[in-house]
Amino acid sequence: MSSKRTHVLLAITVASFGVASDDVSVSMCDGESVMTIPGLKAGEVLPPLRAKEVAGQMMQVWRRSQPAARWTEWASEMPSEPVLASPSGGASTSSTQATASALIAAPTPTPTDVPPQPTRFTARDLQLWQREEKKFIEDGYKNFHSAKALGGTIGISCDMCHPDASNTHPETYPKFQSQTRKVALLRDMINWCIENPMKGKPLAENDPVLRSVEAYIMSARKGVAMEAGKH
Repeated sequence: MSSKRTHVLLAITVASFGVASDDVSVSMCDGESVMTIPGLKAGEVLPPLRAKEVAGQMMQVWRRSQPAARWTEWASEMPSEPVLASPSGGASTSSTQATASALIAAPTPTPTDVPPQPTRFTARDLQLWQREEKKFIEDGYKNFHSAKALGGTIGISCDMCHPDASNTHPETYPKFQSQTRKVALLRDMINWCIENPMKGKPLAENDPVLRSVEAYIMSARKGVAMEAGKH
């Protein structure tokens, strides 16, 4: 979308809703457009339903900036099953639970033409490591669904734009991203989203919350071939 067209759309929004100059503005997912949220003042948090509505508007701007084929690819990744409440009170889907189960239970394939190699790891070692890995990914799932956990200030969380980590494509990083104007890692883009659409502060590179979200996103694409640099 051209800069001129973006400004025209925003002007219509301001005229239609009477947006005040001190309303909060956020950077959109296309990395260029800016959206002012009518009635949202600095320090205020959007109610959940309004936050989802705003996140949907952000994704519509992103959709207009993408080729039709890219939008079709993204839409095909959207979860087809409803989100259910988990016993712990968080959100869950059967597809997410299946991903987590596969992550823990799936054996590592061994080529038939290679004899088994001795290992210094015991079954107990593997069990402990898998338990820690599972907990780490579950923490990432919770943080992915929480605006507060990532430091967002207006009530928008990652899952509102990326249900079940859809359209995140961790297998394509590192790659040059126009939003950051440099070659980015997945965690760089997570931080970009925290700082812009979510109006928070970027997390330190080794922050456990940031790392857990990165781990969850990567686990959701388990089995997809690496394709660094793909756009």
